[in-house]
Amino acid sequence: MSTIQAGPERDVRSFLGPDAIKSLIKSNLREYGMLIALIAIMAFFQVVTKGTLLMPVNLTNLVLQNSYIVIMALGMLLIIVSGAIDLSVGSVVGFIGAISAILMVNYNMNFLLVMLICLIAGGLIGAWNGLWVAYVKIPAFIATLAGMLIFRGLTLTILNGESIGPFPVGFQRLSSGFIPDLFGGQGIHITTLVIGALLSAFLVYRDLSSRRKQLKYKLEVSPMVFFVLKNVLVTAAIMGLCWLMATYKGLPNVLVVMMILIGVYGFLTTSTVIGRRIYAMGGNEKAAQLSGVKTVRLLFMTFVNMGLLSALAGMVFAARLNSATPKAGNGFELDVIAACFIGGASSSGGIGTVIGAVIGALVMGVLNNGMSIMGVGIDVQQAIKGLVLLAAVFFDVYSKRKG
Repeated sequence: MSTIQAGPERDVRSFLGPDAIKSLIKSNLREYGMLIALIAIMAFFQVVTKGTLLMPVNLTNLVLQNSYIVIMALGMLLIIVSGAIDLSVGSVVGFIGAISAILMVNYNMNFLLVMLICLIAGGLIGAWNGLWVAYVKIPAFIATLAGMLIFRGLTLTILNGESIGPFPVGFQRLSSGFIPDLFGGQGIHITTLVIGALLSAFLVYRDLSSRRKQLKYKLEVSPMVFFVLKNVLVTAAIMGLCWLMATYKGLPNVLVVMMILIGVYGFLTTSTVIGRRIYAMGGNEKAAQLSGVKTVRLLFMTFVNMGLLSALAGMVFAARLNSATPKAGNGFELDVIAACFIGGASSSGGIGTVIGAVIGALVMGVLNNGMSIMGVGIDVQQAIKGLVLLAAVFFDVYSKRKG
């Protein structure tokens, strides 16, 4: 984060100075702008829905309704950062759901084995898309559009136009189950609060360690007031969310899965060589090749990764519906791509963050949920989401021109 130079006196003067504040806002606008927008949207719907939005039951539904979008947004982010796109993810969700239903319902296979088979199938589908894009050099838009049509057709074929279900209880818990309370709380899910406290402590420790490392190498850091305020707000948000969920049933299983994935992909994109190479490839592919990055293989692997996450999302969605339907996944690719762009990913590649993609997905989810509570029609919802996406991309283009 490039902001203001360190030092106690410098921090205070820099924070109070109007020029420094302007510089601070400008340098962090992409990172925090959409987070502020998310908070504003949530506050708006909390008021107009008379408190319904942040009720524990509705918060849980919000997580379950958007879990598969968040999961796929993590993979789509890497695709977009690398300079490509994947339009087939929605069809893959439906196809994987159909495979899982046939294996579990028609052939009575163990759900754990079926989940493994579906993940492998998702990886192979991603490899299929990656083969055409990375090695054959077919534009990603065309190759994945073909994939979208192929796997939608296969879904309709193997389901024969009918829904298949229900699933075993163990498989349903992937989406509808909750973590057990190890402390046996009465009325309050104590394990949820403990997890929230541990997560908050970890995030503060990681941010503090990063700041110390920057100071050690005499790099620029944000003012101490801003640093403290940010961590206080993050901790308050996490503990507030955990408290609300603890008063209901605790953390859903799928939310724990999402948190693990967000942590893994956050680490991958910020602290690994592979992550830096993906960003380098998206920023300037030829320069990355001259630097020794095997861009073809790297692009191929981003599609394989996308296939795996699409398969996981397909199983989460099927588990939530407790059946596989021919229309499962319709339009999901648009929500996933929109989530990444709304979260700050650049349409030209090379720019984007995991947290941004998650925030973008939450923006879409809160809009859907809030407007549904208000009784807004699906047609108006689609129009509003389209305007939000257009505004996000406009912001990206405008900020580049100003830079």
